[in-house]
Amino acid sequence: MKPFTYERPGTPAEAAAAAASTPGARFIAGGTNLLDLMKLQVETPAHLVDVNGLGLDGIEPTPEGGLRIGALVSNTDLAADARVRKDYAVLSRALLAGASGQLRNRATTAGNLLQRTRCPYFYDTAQPCNKRRPGSGCAALDGVSRQLAVVGSSEACIATNPSDMAVAMRILDATVETVDAEGTRRRIGMADFHRLPDERPELDTTLRPGELVTAVTLPKPLGGAHVYRKVRDRASYAFALVSVAAVVRPDGTGRVAFGGLAHKPWRVEAAEADLPRGARAVAEGVLAGARPTHENAFKLKLAERTLGAVLHQARA
Repeated sequence: MKPFTYERPGTPAEAAAAAASTPGARFIAGGTNLLDLMKLQVETPAHLVDVNGLGLDGIEPTPEGGLRIGALVSNTDLAADARVRKDYAVLSRALLAGASGQLRNRATTAGNLLQRTRCPYFYDTAQPCNKRRPGSGCAALDGVSRQLAVVGSSEACIATNPSDMAVAMRILDATVETVDAEGTRRRIGMADFHRLPDERPELDTTLRPGELVTAVTLPKPLGGAHVYRKVRDRASYAFALVSVAAVVRPDGTGRVAFGGLAHKPWRVEAAEADLPRGARAVAEGVLAGARPTHENAFKLKLAERTLGAVLHQARA
């Protein structure tokens, strides 16, 4: 691990200012992703801004009937919250499907959303990776791609977003709250928070330099059955090959989002109109324009079948 400097600011605005004023600075909270990458020298921040003492660890109701989740709420506490389990069950289930109990105890709400979209070649500093070193190329295009993206990818990157929580947040239409170095606050819808790779795969989100996530807000609860299903190579500590988050109403209508398919949580609202017709009809819309490799083309059928199992479970 390379040398770095460290500070603990007293307010969110001070933290944002510290990060914005120091080239190569990064925020750190639980550190479950950043510290791993620092040990591998994939990430080499010159300065760490510790945000753990900023009081961003509460879950409060909003005037609109939703919930405001502090950026530092742990994944364990969020999944266990009685209001989340009752009214946002798809979120609780997605969190419990992620990582391990030990990691959920440390991982934070903001950190989960901000973990790097990545593939095995991102970790290997001997391989070209546009996400790690822009312009160097993408080793995954001609390499091992079984777990990688089938939609929304580009010639620059075919990595997939690893977050289970973000898939549930996407289906719930969550909003990310931020503050910048000048104290200006911003609200970003989950649909716009994560980026597709295009020609800039090194940018995972639409956050500006130094901008700090302070909370995530959920709108009022959605009625219906909440289901999250994750298909993976092993039962624990594995990213999804395909995951599906769904909220299905008694009349068969609802919402659906996918993980494991793209550089960001994948939701195609237009395809949701076909939910009463079944999984195949929805999958056709969700996977339109898919560009799988020869190694991960199975994901197209797997996504359809996983959605079918989710719809069967919801209707039961």
